[in-house]
Amino acid sequence: MDVLAASSVVRAGAPPRLAGRSALLASVESRIGRNGSVVLTGPSGIGKTALLEAAGAAAAERGELVLRVAGTETERWVPCSGLAELLDQLPGALTAELPRERLSGLPEPHPAAASDHAACRLAFRGLLARCAEERPVLLLVDDAQWLDAESVHAVRYTVGRLGPRGVRAIVAGRWPDGFAAGDGGGDTWTPAPDAAHLPVPPLEPDELAEMLDSYGLPVRVVNTLHADSGGNPYLALALGGAFTGRVPRHWRPAPLPQRVRAVIAERLARLPERARETLLMAALAIRPTADLLRRAGRAEAARDIGHAAGLGLLITEGGGIRFTPPAVATVLAESADAPHLARVHRALAEVVPDAAGRARHRALADPGPNAELAHSLVTAAEQAVRQGSHRMAAELYLLAADRSPAEPAAERLEWLVAAAETGASGGLPDLAHRAADAVLAADATRAQRVRVRLALLDLSGQGLTEMGELFTAALVDAEGDPALLGQVRLRTALGTLVTGAPGRAEQEVNAALVHARDTGDTDLEARALAVRANIALIEGRGDYAGDLERARRLPEPPLDGRLHMTPRYLAAYCAIFEDRLTEARAELLRLLALVERGSGEEVVHVLRNLSEVSARTGRCREALDFADRAMRVTEQAALSPGPAWYHGALAELAGGDIDRAVALAERGVRASEQENDVIFQSRLLHVLGVAQTRSGDVRTGVGTLRRIEALGQDRRLPSPTVLPWQCDLAEGLAALGDTGRAAELIRTTRAAVGYRGASVTGRLDRAEAALLAARGEHDAAVALLSEAAALFARLGQPLEAGHCLLDQARVERRRRRAAAARRAAEDALEIFTRCEARPWIEQARHRLSRLETGLRDGPAGPGPAARASLTEGERRIAVLVGQGATNQQVANRLYLSVKTVEASLTRVYRKLGIRSRAQLGALLGGGPAGPGASPPH
Repeated sequence: MDVLAASSVVRAGAPPRLAGRSALLASVESRIGRNGSVVLTGPSGIGKTALLEAAGAAAAERGELVLRVAGTETERWVPCSGLAELLDQLPGALTAELPRERLSGLPEPHPAAASDHAACRLAFRGLLARCAEERPVLLLVDDAQWLDAESVHAVRYTVGRLGPRGVRAIVAGRWPDGFAAGDGGGDTWTPAPDAAHLPVPPLEPDELAEMLDSYGLPVRVVNTLHADSGGNPYLALALGGAFTGRVPRHWRPAPLPQRVRAVIAERLARLPERARETLLMAALAIRPTADLLRRAGRAEAARDIGHAAGLGLLITEGGGIRFTPPAVATVLAESADAPHLARVHRALAEVVPDAAGRARHRALADPGPNAELAHSLVTAAEQAVRQGSHRMAAELYLLAADRSPAEPAAERLEWLVAAAETGASGGLPDLAHRAADAVLAADATRAQRVRVRLALLDLSGQGLTEMGELFTAALVDAEGDPALLGQVRLRTALGTLVTGAPGRAEQEVNAALVHARDTGDTDLEARALAVRANIALIEGRGDYAGDLERARRLPEPPLDGRLHMTPRYLAAYCAIFEDRLTEARAELLRLLALVERGSGEEVVHVLRNLSEVSARTGRCREALDFADRAMRVTEQAALSPGPAWYHGALAELAGGDIDRAVALAERGVRASEQENDVIFQSRLLHVLGVAQTRSGDVRTGVGTLRRIEALGQDRRLPSPTVLPWQCDLAEGLAALGDTGRAAELIRTTRAAVGYRGASVTGRLDRAEAALLAARGEHDAAVALLSEAAALFARLGQPLEAGHCLLDQARVERRRRRAAAARRAAEDALEIFTRCEARPWIEQARHRLSRLETGLRDGPAGPGPAARASLTEGERRIAVLVGQGATNQQVANRLYLSVKTVEASLTRVYRKLGIRSRAQLGALLGGGPAGPGASPPH
């Protein structure tokens, strides 16, 4: 079953695209282009059929004869059934004399069976040899593990002997590690001894997002679908069916679609009973590993896990086991009766290494009410919280409430509240909602009702604007109680700040401060002061330092899942924008050690900012690592993805790949728009505009940056000290010749910044240098760029210094000082190489190649160095465009998005020093491209 077969699962739209497979498809086509054959392997639903169809469509377009067959489990024992299907697709004139009745399935034993089957193989070989005389032949075999043995022999015999004459095969089958005959699938086979074996990997998050673009699913939901499906396209589409009507309110977990339940049951049925028992034990454990299962008596655990992974039921990560989707564990547990479950829990209780885990399994093996057991579970839950095991703690609190006698009810309700709060801290919507529903349905106190509503609000991340009903209900419950009202007002302030209304947010914070001081709640007071300082920082006011100092004089609030509201965290955050990067990095690393076992949101906050500090200080590899970890935790904890994608894009711009930066930023913009998060919407538009400009598409980059202007017409945006988008817009405007608008923007931004923000001053100097160069004042531009480079060097921001040197090289070239230009470009390249800043290294090398070949900044014929600078993907796109293909045709051919083709083509033009498709066609020998001979943007 593949991605195309699942198109009916989500609501009507364009068929799912073959996303993320361009490199794999290129490998397949390269292999068959050399008369080789390919075997595609991977679990059910991973997309093998889609790849087969794509390769077949490309072959048919080239004029090849394409023959298709798919094995089926029910016909596996019918001899020659697959061969008959292949013969049906041959030209009728070739098969008219063939005795078809011999291929309908000869019962065994039959006196003529062996000789007839051998004759069929020879006949099939002879027919395909005749076909290959006219054109190449491509055999596509899907679900090859179910193909009958005689057809397998015929395909292998034919392809093995006719491969050099143009008869090749692509075989797709489900043959995971650990599979063997008798395990529920056929034996592994290849169409030729030298066939290339290519595993089909799971889709990456951005690839899955591209595939699901046409279905209108919220970006945050798509991110969750990737985590739950393990990147399996079919599972992601099937799970997406739960969101076809509307997204469940308050980020409540969606019900499991019946189709997914049926798929899980069907896959589980393919497992031997031994393997199902192993998986049941894994489903009942909190952190299952093969070693744990072995110690609990499952001697063949590794084999069983490999078998289940081959069916797409789970994936292994760092020694652990994760079911895909997580509902596999639920279906397994529901399939066993109570005594069976109790036996498994008792076995696990003997081997789990931690006391909390042992208490959990013993309680699950003994379902009756027991006050002593309930209290021991609470003790274990408190220990799990201290160890950072939020799922364990939330489950233990729920178990304690379930095992508690009916009276006293207050104690049971308090444990349910703790379960909701712990579940929210761990980003566990299933457990948090389950506990909160129980509290709200009971005779709970107002304080308990407010606490669970606040827990649900904390689950929403940046999507607080959708929580109006919860906010109102919490305010009603808290009315008349200053302690409760202060907590609600503080959450309201955060929600209002996200929407771009800092004034209203500050009013709410001030109200929270009054409540905190009235009740003597120093934790709330410290958090409220920190949030107010953050508001002042975002607005560019200098009074944030006073609030931060007052907050730091109070006892530091505990790390309870809300790190971003603590004075200590905000002090590190402020240090970033005050250019105290060494200090910020040291404190963030200490915080990372403290929250290592904290909530997902706490960890993401620290990792994101560590990534930004690393990028600014030129630690590019470290920046990418921190950003990647932040994005992974964001996905696993079902958090708002926009913030992590913003820092991911920043890290990619520094040391990764500009195309990936664009993709992350575009997805982040959509996510932030959907959650009405103005703060990160503006940040993501900024990084997107910069990425587009650096890819060579200045006009589009300027257009994107102007969207920030439009966004700020009705709402307040972060000040230039926090988000200096005006600097990059001014530089882009100058490059486009709009010097008047650029000059005005630089003037107003300098006035807004004042004396604060040394790095912003450097960026404004670089923008002004671009303006001076555009006006022909090259000496003044070089002087300003030299000063800016020196400033950034003193601040410990090498990439910014290198950027200034690269701009200086361009200006020096314009005033015909080749030696000075080369020296500046070489100095920039040295900085970028030391920092492992790959995109910048490419730009510096390109600048040097233009200087070495004497190219001007305008269009000119490319030399060998410029041609060599093209990547393999850019070369493929350039060849197709040079032959006259439109961007859409190139996208279809290479299985890319049109935006990716456009961005790549822009870089091709920039690297080759040309401006049109006609020039590209002439350069590559393809001739003019006709009416489409224009740049892609």
